[in-house]
Amino acid sequence: MSDCLFCKIVAKEIPSTPVYENDTVYAFHDINPQAKVHVLVVPREHHQDAKDLAGNPDLLASVLLAGTEVAKTEGILESGYRFVFNTGDDACRTVFHAHLHVLGGEQLTAFGR
Repeated sequence: MSDCLFCKIVAKEIPSTPVYENDTVYAFHDINPQAKVHVLVVPREHHQDAKDLAGNPDLLASVLLAGTEVAKTEGILESGYRFVFNTGDDACRTVFHAHLHVLGGEQLTAFGR
């Protein structure tokens, strides 16, 4: 999609700090980190959100596997990490391209309210 921020990042039209990539996903550091480690894993193919991405189980699995590779690369595989998808208005989604947040590197607080 021509107006999608993450599509532009994947296409290297907007700079990012890459962490991991393969043929199906691209992972990069979040510019507004919510934890010591905060990396976004996005499918190269545009999908609106996690609900849409669930329609392609192989791609969803690739995103999750990439998240684990990110945890390994960032040194948080053993200490612990959190995967988060924000889907829908109540989740405060701000970019309409499915993406997995990989958070860790410190003790994370409970989330929700």
